[in-house]
Amino acid sequence: MKAIVCEKYGSPDVLELKEVKKPWPTKDQVLVKVQAASLNFGNLVLLKGKPFLARFAFGLTKPKYSIPGGDIAGTVEAVGENIQHFKVGDEVFGDLSGCGWGGFAEYVTVPENALALKPTNISFDEAAASPMAGVTALQGLRDKGEIKSGHKVLIYGASGGVGTFAVQIAKSFGAEVTGVCSTRNVEILRSIGADYIIDYTEDDLAQHKERYDLVLGVNGSNSISVYRHVLKLNGKFVHVGGSESQLYQTLFLGPFISLTGNKKISSLLQRANQNDLNVVKELLEIGKVKPIIDKRFKLSEITEAFKYFQEGHAQGKVVITL
Repeated sequence: MKAIVCEKYGSPDVLELKEVKKPWPTKDQVLVKVQAASLNFGNLVLLKGKPFLARFAFGLTKPKYSIPGGDIAGTVEAVGENIQHFKVGDEVFGDLSGCGWGGFAEYVTVPENALALKPTNISFDEAAASPMAGVTALQGLRDKGEIKSGHKVLIYGASGGVGTFAVQIAKSFGAEVTGVCSTRNVEILRSIGADYIIDYTEDDLAQHKERYDLVLGVNGSNSISVYRHVLKLNGKFVHVGGSESQLYQTLFLGPFISLTGNKKISSLLQRANQNDLNVVKELLEIGKVKPIIDKRFKLSEITEAFKYFQEGHAQGKVVITL
C-alpha cells in the first residue's frame, strides 16, 4: 500500500510517499481502508519535533511514529476476533493520535476505542475533518473552561480548524460567542453562528472593553496579559494553540497567576477519547456542528498540504483525500 513516511524531523520536504507493507489487524484491532484524513497542529509537532518538549513523547532524535496522520475516515475492511462494536463494511471516523498515528496511508490498523461510526449525513472528507479538532474544542470549552449556558465566550483564532468547531460547540452549550479573526474570515464566522466578531487587523484586543467568562486561545501570539485583561473576575483562559512563547507563558506563569489572582489560566493537552468523539458525532448528526473545509489535497500532494497548513491561514480544515 501507499503511505506517507517521515523518518526524520524537519520541514514538509522530508515527507515521502512510499510503498509499504499493508497491515493486518490483531485480535484487538480494526483494519480501516482510509478514504480521507486531515491535518492538525499535532501533525506539525510530529513533523518538526517542536516544541522540544514534545520529543519526549514523539521521539528524541527522530519520529517514533514513521507514518503520521491522526484524523481519518474510512470503511472497515477487517476486524480482529475480539472486536465487538464494528463489522466489515461499517463507515467509521476516528483520532489515532493516542494509538500510534498512521493515518496518512491507504490502510491503517487501530483499536476500536479510537473509532466511532461515521455520521450518515456527512461525507468522508467532512468526517475526517472532525475528530481531533472537534474533541479539542469540546475538551477546551467543557472540561477546562467549564462553559455554561449564558456565558460570554471569546474564541481567538475562531476561523481555523479547532476555532470553527469551538464557535459552533460553544453555541450548542447556549453561550454568547465572540470570534476573533482577520478580515478575510469574517463571513465564515457569520455563517457558523458567531454572535459578535472582532477583526484583529482593525481592533486591538489589548484595548478591548468587553469582558468574558471564558477565553479560548486557539491561535495567535498574544501575551497572557492580553487574555487576562479581557477576562471577567473568576473568568478562565484556556490555551489550545499558538506561538511557543505563549505556550511557555501559560505553562510557567499560568499556575502562579491562577493561585495569586481571581482569573484562571490553563493549557489544554487534547487527548483522544471515544466518548468525546461520540459527543461530536451527535452534534454532527443533529446539525449543531458542520465541518468547514478550506482545501483538499491528494496523498501525493502531502508536502504542498503541509506547507499550506503551516502558514497558519487555513479557513477551517485542510483535508487529504485518498
